[in-house]
Amino acid sequence: MLTVVPGSSSEEAASPVGASLIDEIVREGARRMLAAALQAEVDSYVSACVGEVDEDGRRLVVRNGSHQPRQVLTSAGAVAVQAPRVNDKRVDADTGQRQRFSSAILPAWCRKSPKVTEVLPLLYLHGLSTSDFGPALGQFLGSSAGLSAPVITKLTEAWQGEQRAFAGRNLSGVDYVYVWADGVHVNIRLQEERLCLLVLIGVRADGRKELIALSDGYRESAGSWADLLRDCARRGMRAPVLAIADGALGFWSALREVFPASREQRCWFHKTANVLSALPKSAHPGAKKALAEIYNAEDAEHARAAAKAFIEAYGTKWPKATAKITGDLEELLAFYDYPAEHWIHLRTTNPIESTFATVRHRTKITRGPGSKAAGLAMAFKLIEAAQARWRAVNAPHLVALVRAGATFKAGHLVERPAEQSPDQPAPATAESIPDAA
Repeated sequence: MLTVVPGSSSEEAASPVGASLIDEIVREGARRMLAAALQAEVDSYVSACVGEVDEDGRRLVVRNGSHQPRQVLTSAGAVAVQAPRVNDKRVDADTGQRQRFSSAILPAWCRKSPKVTEVLPLLYLHGLSTSDFGPALGQFLGSSAGLSAPVITKLTEAWQGEQRAFAGRNLSGVDYVYVWADGVHVNIRLQEERLCLLVLIGVRADGRKELIALSDGYRESAGSWADLLRDCARRGMRAPVLAIADGALGFWSALREVFPASREQRCWFHKTANVLSALPKSAHPGAKKALAEIYNAEDAEHARAAAKAFIEAYGTKWPKATAKITGDLEELLAFYDYPAEHWIHLRTTNPIESTFATVRHRTKITRGPGSKAAGLAMAFKLIEAAQARWRAVNAPHLVALVRAGATFKAGHLVERPAEQSPDQPAPATAESIPDAA
């Protein structure tokens, strides 16, 4: 059971727990830089309107003292802020309302920096109770202001509303060419069962990665995945060209039912782990190298040769290990039929793995009133924060060609296949595909 107990000694009560000279220097530096930035922002706003005056020649936009002091939680700790005020007497011609200055650096509602807000879902999925957020972060940030249990509960409720709106949005206006799917098990203090998150991330026609759907499921069953995919189809999602996932039968069964035209790619990260689990540890270094020669080959032909070499080297002693490769070989090599620039993205479910890496391997369940709805909302916010840092796939302009059915051989676009008959329509080329929306 994870419990955070704040210090209670008289010495600790006199000053923030863990406070040190370097922490105070960092916080003071952050306070001064923030104050200077806010002042510069106001000065710029006022100076831009210096020519606007009323009928008596008085300026309509002027400084007007400062707001009441408040604390803002940042990654540098709790920083005391007193933002300058602006008196803007101008009237909006359309609405008839007084115009107001709104700081882009420090909005009026802001009490926590986005970086601190991103930490809260991560702590929840790690099993930390909402009542423990204040004591836990207070020791690092120098203050627990704004992190009380009621505040966190209210924030969680708002995130649940955002997650529900996201789950019901229309998907007909976005084309996902590639999709990654995985089930993530996290322990969020549910005493009877763990939360299983069904995550679907896609690559748009313009090459950008984006969360498609997030739902709670029952042990990655075919029924749970089918419900998720059917819901996506109902909301207008088009069948992806290629789906990447591990060997869990539930997802593949659901995909064949809902999107039968989509091709399948098995995740090499999961497959490597499965193969190594059937081998003695002494054989792991050599097996890893042999497997890497398969998925790092220059084309599918060389990959099949490397797979044959792996089977010959390990099949006699460990047939169960090699059977894991031979049984899914075509699905393991499917990514070779697409642009070489995309191979590194298509052979694993890394976008999902990396996002949940810190929470999916947790083994101890922290008891308490956790809920699936709250866990789902927290996972949504965690992915939303991570999504802002995702980069587009390599050679994003080739994604639209993949959707159009262009042919790729050894990772390169085939402009005019030699075997094409005169009456057969020409394959898609870079010139024939309009820019992705």
